[in-house]
Amino acid sequence: MHIAFFGTPEFAVPTLRALAATDHTLAVFTQPDRPVGRKAVLTPPPVKATALELGLPVYQFEKIRSPEGCDAIRAFSPDLYAVVAFGQLFSEENLSIPPLGAINVHGSLLPLYRGASPMQQTVIDGQKMAGVSTMKLVKRMDAGDVLLRAETPLGENETYGELSMRLADLGAELFMKTLDALERGELHPEPQNEEEATYCKMLTRDSGKIDLAAPRLVVHNLIRGTNPWPGAYALLGEEKLKLWRTVLSDAEPPADLPVGGLFGDQKRGLFLRCIDGTLEITELQAPGGKKLDGKSFLRGKNIAGSVLS
Repeated sequence: MHIAFFGTPEFAVPTLRALAATDHTLAVFTQPDRPVGRKAVLTPPPVKATALELGLPVYQFEKIRSPEGCDAIRAFSPDLYAVVAFGQLFSEENLSIPPLGAINVHGSLLPLYRGASPMQQTVIDGQKMAGVSTMKLVKRMDAGDVLLRAETPLGENETYGELSMRLADLGAELFMKTLDALERGELHPEPQNEEEATYCKMLTRDSGKIDLAAPRLVVHNLIRGTNPWPGAYALLGEEKLKLWRTVLSDAEPPADLPVGGLFGDQKRGLFLRCIDGTLEITELQAPGGKKLDGKSFLRGKNIAGSVLS
């Protein structure tokens, strides 16, 4: 079978590797190289780097809907699309090319969390279960029939980054199961229940701003759901203090410390007073500094008694 693979970030790499280990003929379509870091070094997306390592042909388009994109796909004559976090919308013309259609791996248990940030929102919302779905790709975003689902418990301190790595592997397994069922003629597409559908927006840098008036579990979930991007933060004076990891704590704050106040010492660690309890800050970062655990941070900068805003 000729399979056109569409994907861009690290999340898509396990599925690409799994497909490359089969006898199917692959061509890889991905986003253009982008400038990365302060020096704006032009960097290939992870899928391109992996495809080149595997000796697969790579095609990059700013818009796959362009005539050039459609022509490149047609020249490959794919039987099927495999789509994993590609990051572009397909046109009706794109979707009409493969006779077997397109299978998309999505990082949620559809119809929950359609949209651009399903894994982040799963963590931010404090869900107990996470998962991946394979679905038929249609022009309407994440609305195609579900093919298979796989779920996994979400740890109470697990970050979005950690979950993404687990779901990337789970998604690869689920895609291969879906492909196997397709080849055997045993797929049973399930229309999504529109009344149960939820949506999530693309996160921005401001999405990590902590509401210090929120309950501690809401704060904790935002911190882990925005790690590693965009990162949760609060203001310490005029500085943006990044909070990367926290755990729920029974530590008692000083009676006169307001909500948003920091307390602790180098022996116990660093704690944040919330409206309904305490969080221990186990990893944080000052502007221009390194990520440090709370005890190490206090050795360099004693911020106990300060109040975040």
